[in-house]
Amino acid sequence: MNSPFRKGTYNESTQLTGERNADCHYMSFNRETVFKALSQQLNDDFLYRMLIEDRPHLFADAIVFVDQANIRKQRDIIAAIESVIMLPAYQQRVLAYAPETAQFIPKAHGVFFGYDFHLSPKGPQLIEINSNAGGALVNVMFANAQMASGTSTKPHEAQNMEQVFMAMFVEEWQAERGLQPLHSIAIVDENPQGQFMLPEFLLFKKLFEQYPINTVICDPAELDYRNGTLMHKELPIDLVYNRLTDFGLEAKTLKPLRDAYLEKAVVVTPHPRAYALYADKRNLTILTDETILRDMGVAAEIRTLLLEGIAQTICVHKEDTETLWAARKRLFFKPAKGYGSKGAYRGDKMTKRVFAEILQGNYVAQSLVQATERQLKVNHKMVDLKLDLREYVYKGQVQLTSARLYQGQTTNFRTPGGGFAQVVVSTGSGRDQ
Repeated sequence: MNSPFRKGTYNESTQLTGERNADCHYMSFNRETVFKALSQQLNDDFLYRMLIEDRPHLFADAIVFVDQANIRKQRDIIAAIESVIMLPAYQQRVLAYAPETAQFIPKAHGVFFGYDFHLSPKGPQLIEINSNAGGALVNVMFANAQMASGTSTKPHEAQNMEQVFMAMFVEEWQAERGLQPLHSIAIVDENPQGQFMLPEFLLFKKLFEQYPINTVICDPAELDYRNGTLMHKELPIDLVYNRLTDFGLEAKTLKPLRDAYLEKAVVVTPHPRAYALYADKRNLTILTDETILRDMGVAAEIRTLLLEGIAQTICVHKEDTETLWAARKRLFFKPAKGYGSKGAYRGDKMTKRVFAEILQGNYVAQSLVQATERQLKVNHKMVDLKLDLREYVYKGQVQLTSARLYQGQTTNFRTPGGGFAQVVVSTGSGRDQ
């Protein structure tokens, strides 16, 4: 059969040589100065140690500068995607393979969608959407420390992002409950004390309690649904900030939470429908298929934005074995319901054994968009680091832009000098904003 990918998707020389994008560069800074400001800002030695000593590669040694035109193009792509997601024809398609819980229609929208981009030589390319993207609050905290230390002169995208985030959770609550008071929030994840992003859970707990809202961080097994109320011990839970990676709430252990959600006894954000509409990676096969887009009535200018701005994606089928294996060096393989790069493979690094396993699983194959690479001085030595950009989005509006620096196939927070990095938007006129 013919290649399932569009002509012109790949630039073989670019893929092999790792051509670098001229619209992005890094600037290193003095970590000690920033960490001192961070310590003063937190005023919490335990949390500071968790962030800096226990997770030494959570924050990068650099600020990232990105051209304004690149940022503008990313936001045009996001707006185009959001417009398609609202179409009944699109929703009918993606809900056909979604879990039963996604058929339930809540009024809440879902917090912290994460649109992840690589900067290719032809412009930004979306590689995936996440429905419960982590890192927003720790990024704000670190950016504030950089400004307080004088490391960054750029005002943050919003001066009071913590308040913006809080207002978002209140908006989610009010969408379901009107003007009823919000008394309690549970931040829920499996074994939260063992999660890498536990410090962010603690930061959110502090934020919520300032308002004041009773807040607990808990495993879903600690929740009980009785007498029409979701309970954590003796505390009735009004809202769940959902950090679980069982996006459909399908596991048996999640039955109390699932039942409370479906019976409208608790507000859950983000929720299964949000994941189904936005973040299932099979959705990208629809958003990058021109025939399907045309059949759904998507306007020509929107189709162009999607086809140029999203890495083309197809579902992996056994009947395409020969074609996919032949094209593997130009592909990236991801589980349709994957998260955190788990089970994802670059085709040029893949063995036949792994490929055979992928053919048995529920995978998509995506055009390989090489990440931007730059050199940065780490421990007095120049190292090559890759970069991706994450746009944190709520109701189609970008709240925050962050970068992640890393080495290897995917972001990993294990790279010396790597981690989350503040993004400064360059106007292209020698001035930054």
